[in-house]
Amino acid sequence: MTRSALQVTNLSIRFGGLVAVADVDLTLNPSEVLCIIGPNGAGKSTLFNLISGIYRPSSGKVELDGRDITGWPAHRIAAAGIARTFQSSRLFNDLTLVDNVVIGMHTRTRSGVLDALLRPRKARAELTEAAERATELIRSISPHLYARRHMLAGALPQADRRRLEIARALASEPKVIMLDEPSSGMDDRDTDALMADVRRVMAERPGLSFLIIEHDMRLVAALPDRVAVIDYGRKIADGQFAEVRLMPRVQEAYLGQKAAQHA
Repeated sequence: MTRSALQVTNLSIRFGGLVAVADVDLTLNPSEVLCIIGPNGAGKSTLFNLISGIYRPSSGKVELDGRDITGWPAHRIAAAGIARTFQSSRLFNDLTLVDNVVIGMHTRTRSGVLDALLRPRKARAELTEAAERATELIRSISPHLYARRHMLAGALPQADRRRLEIARALASEPKVIMLDEPSSGMDDRDTDALMADVRRVMAERPGLSFLIIEHDMRLVAALPDRVAVIDYGRKIADGQFAEVRLMPRVQEAYLGQKAAQHA
């Protein structure tokens, strides 16, 4: 039996008297794309924050590749193999594209402050190697992005900022990448290009899994292997999009007439 890449069991969090996420179960398999959908305020980003260690769950369990990581701090979870992006860009605008990706390698580099002070040659060699790896990661994401690798990240348009965030996430050599609304601010053309980028990344990295929060139904219909629907902090459906979108409870909670529009 194949072990899941990520297993979430009965995950919950309470903020005072408010239950923001309630008894959510999720299974993400190796090499799978799973989209989390639902209305605004449904608890999708809160669920991401629980899985990635920003919030500590009130109850439940999170397992990465069979290893219990429940309640671990975010930096330790990142080192274990979960990388994520956020709804709003977290790039370093005053650094180059290459430098932004190098920063994403911090969980895989060995040199620290003492090395930089006491062993400067060793630290410089590792930094040079990291820059070369970052350059190749950018090239693998997009030749267009590669041509801009030495410009400042703050000058990038939205679609390229999303590509750079994915490259930075890949820099940590993750088992699971979590993307929070990656198509936000994009038009249809940019969204199609993003889907092509994700497919190419998966083809080049067998075993890598994606967990994606998304509102664009074009992407949800075309990219993931499965979708899970969250409403009022609870999972109300899980399966193929073509089936899930027809469920009355899902249409009532989120899709509504959008399901018919995208048939």
